[in-house]
Amino acid sequence: QVQLVESGGGSVQAGGSLRLSCAAHGDVYRVNCMAWFRQIPGNEREGIASIFRRSGSTVYADSVKGRFTISRDSANDTLYLQISGLKVEDTAMYYCAAALGPCSYLEVAGPDFGYWGQGTQVTVSS
Repeated sequence: QVQLVESGGGSVQAGGSLRLSCAAHGDVYRVNCMAWFRQIPGNEREGIASIFRRSGSTVYADSVKGRFTISRDSANDTLYLQISGLKVEDTAMYYCAAALGPCSYLEVAGPDFGYWGQGTQVTVSS
Protein backbone atom coordinates (compact mmCIF):
# COMPACT_ATOMS: atom_id res chain seq x y z
CA GLN A 1 0.00 0.00 0.00
CA VAL A 2 1.08 3.53 -0.78
CA GLN A 3 -0.41 6.67 0.69
CA LEU A 4 -0.01 10.05 -0.99
CA VAL A 5 -0.55 13.48 0.54
CA GLU A 6 -0.43 16.61 -1.61
CA SER A 7 0.24 20.14 -0.43
CA GLY A 8 1.23 23.52 -1.80
CA GLY A 9 -1.86 24.56 -3.68
CA GLY A 10 -3.40 27.98 -3.29
CA SER A 11 -4.64 31.11 -4.98
CA VAL A 12 -2.19 33.02 -7.13
CA GLN A 13 -2.28 35.66 -9.82
CA ALA A 14 -1.58 34.88 -13.43
CA GLY A 15 2.12 34.88 -14.15
CA GLY A 16 3.01 33.65 -10.69
CA SER A 17 4.59 30.40 -9.58
CA LEU A 18 3.77 27.55 -7.24
CA ARG A 19 5.46 24.39 -6.07
CA LEU A 20 3.24 21.46 -5.27
CA SER A 21 4.49 18.66 -3.05
CA CYS A 22 3.38 15.07 -2.63
CA ALA A 23 4.61 13.07 0.32
CA ALA A 24 4.57 9.32 -0.22
CA HIS A 25 4.22 6.86 2.65
CA GLY A 26 4.08 3.09 2.96
CA ASP A 27 5.63 0.68 0.44
CA VAL A 28 7.33 3.44 -1.53
CA TYR A 29 10.20 1.11 -2.50
CA ARG A 30 7.69 -0.70 -4.75
CA VAL A 31 6.76 2.42 -6.71
CA ASN A 32 7.93 2.48 -10.33
CA CYS A 33 6.72 5.91 -11.33
CA MET A 34 4.80 8.87 -9.99
CA ALA A 35 2.82 11.56 -11.70
CA TRP A 36 0.73 14.68 -11.46
CA PHE A 37 -2.75 14.95 -12.88
CA ARG A 38 -5.24 17.78 -12.84
CA GLN A 39 -8.97 18.00 -13.20
CA ILE A 40 -11.45 20.81 -13.68
CA PRO A 41 -15.00 20.01 -12.57
CA GLY A 42 -16.93 18.65 -15.53
CA ASN A 43 -13.78 17.85 -17.49
CA GLU A 44 -11.77 14.71 -17.88
CA ARG A 45 -8.71 14.20 -15.72
CA GLU A 46 -5.54 15.30 -17.53
CA GLY A 47 -2.16 13.68 -17.01
CA ILE A 48 0.42 16.44 -17.03
CA ALA A 49 3.77 15.00 -15.90
CA SER A 50 5.30 11.77 -14.72
CA ILE A 51 8.68 10.66 -13.44
CA PHE A 52 10.29 7.27 -13.11
CA ARG A 53 11.34 6.97 -9.51
CA ARG A 54 14.66 5.19 -10.03
CA SER A 55 15.96 6.70 -13.27
CA GLY A 56 14.42 10.16 -12.96
CA SER A 57 13.22 10.05 -16.56
CA THR A 58 10.28 12.37 -17.15
CA VAL A 59 7.26 12.60 -19.43
CA TYR A 60 5.25 15.78 -19.99
CA ALA A 61 1.96 16.58 -21.64
CA ASP A 62 2.39 18.99 -24.53
CA SER A 63 0.08 21.46 -22.79
CA VAL A 64 2.54 22.06 -19.94
CA LYS A 65 5.98 21.63 -21.51
CA GLY A 66 8.27 24.50 -20.66
CA ARG A 67 6.23 25.75 -17.68
CA PHE A 68 5.91 22.68 -15.45
CA THR A 69 8.78 20.72 -13.95
CA ILE A 70 8.34 17.43 -12.14
CA SER A 71 11.02 16.21 -9.76
CA ARG A 72 11.48 13.86 -6.86
CA ASP A 73 13.44 13.73 -3.64
CA SER A 74 14.12 10.04 -3.20
CA ALA A 75 15.64 10.48 0.25
CA ASN A 76 12.40 11.98 1.55
CA ASP A 77 9.96 10.11 -0.73
CA THR A 78 8.54 13.39 -1.96
CA LEU A 79 7.34 14.35 -5.41
CA TYR A 80 7.26 17.95 -6.59
CA LEU A 81 5.65 19.94 -9.36
CA GLN A 82 7.11 23.37 -10.01
CA ILE A 83 4.72 25.54 -11.97
CA SER A 84 5.77 28.84 -13.47
CA GLY A 85 3.99 31.37 -15.63
CA LEU A 86 0.64 30.34 -14.23
CA LYS A 87 -2.39 30.91 -16.45
CA VAL A 88 -6.05 31.16 -15.54
CA GLU A 89 -6.62 27.92 -17.42
CA ASP A 90 -4.26 26.14 -15.02
CA THR A 91 -6.96 26.45 -12.37
CA ALA A 92 -7.81 22.90 -11.32
CA MET A 93 -7.51 20.29 -8.61
CA TYR A 94 -4.06 18.74 -8.84
CA TYR A 95 -3.57 15.12 -7.89
CA CYS A 96 -0.48 13.07 -7.20
CA ALA A 97 -0.45 9.42 -8.29
CA ALA A 98 1.83 6.41 -7.99
CA ALA A 99 2.23 3.24 -10.02
CA LEU A 100 3.81 -0.02 -8.97
CA GLY A 101 3.68 -1.51 -12.44
CA PRO A 102 4.79 -0.37 -15.89
CA CYS A 103 4.29 3.25 -16.93
CA SER A 104 4.19 4.70 -20.40
CA TYR A 105 7.27 6.53 -21.70
CA LEU A 106 5.08 8.40 -24.18
CA GLU A 107 2.22 9.84 -22.16
CA VAL A 108 0.91 10.28 -18.64
CA ALA A 109 -1.82 7.68 -18.64
CA GLY A 110 -4.26 7.47 -15.78
CA PRO A 111 -4.87 3.70 -15.97
CA ASP A 112 -1.18 3.09 -15.20
CA PHE A 113 -1.63 4.52 -11.71
CA GLY A 114 -3.26 2.68 -8.84
CA TYR A 115 -2.64 5.04 -5.94
CA TRP A 116 -3.96 8.57 -5.69
CA GLY A 117 -3.83 11.46 -3.27
CA GLN A 118 -6.76 13.61 -2.23
CA GLY A 119 -5.68 16.56 -4.34
CA THR A 120 -4.67 20.16 -3.80
CA GLN A 121 -6.53 23.06 -5.37
CA VAL A 122 -4.75 25.62 -7.54
CA THR A 123 -6.70 28.75 -8.42
CA VAL A 124 -5.24 31.33 -10.78
CA SER A 125 -6.81 34.75 -11.12
CA SER A 126 -6.25 37.31 -13.85
